Formats: sequence, structure tokens, C-alpha cells
Amino acid sequence: MNVCGLDRWFRIIVGIILVGFAAGGAIGLWGWIVGLILLVTGLIKWCPLYSLIGFQTCGLAEQKYGD
Repeated sequence: MNVCGLDRWFRIIVGIILVGFAAGGAIGLWGWIVGLILLVTGLIKWCPLYSLIGFQTCGLAEQKYGD
């Protein structure tokens, strides 16, 4: 788990918005791709890019007990 707090909720909300716009035809394929990536990483609380660069937005308590 390396995505928590505001970062997690930002990903979920922006992901839903992008997927909604893409489904409505307002934006193209990139909306589906970016939206789904943000949505999934927010829901599973893990970002592969964060893992690669050694970054996280979770504190110790959040890592141990969850969000």
C-alpha cells in the first residue's frame, strides 16, 4: 500500500470523471486509459510508479491499519 489519504481520493474522483467524459464521448481514448489507471490505483491503494521511485503518501499507521 503506497497511496493513501487525499492522493487516494483525488485519484478515485478524477478517475471517475475522466471515465465518465470518455464514456460520453467528450474526450478520447486517453480519458479511458488515464481514468481507469487513476481509478484502479486509488481503489487498490497501490501505484506501481510510486513503488519504482520509492515514494508513498501513506503514514505508518495507514500502512499498518489501512485508510
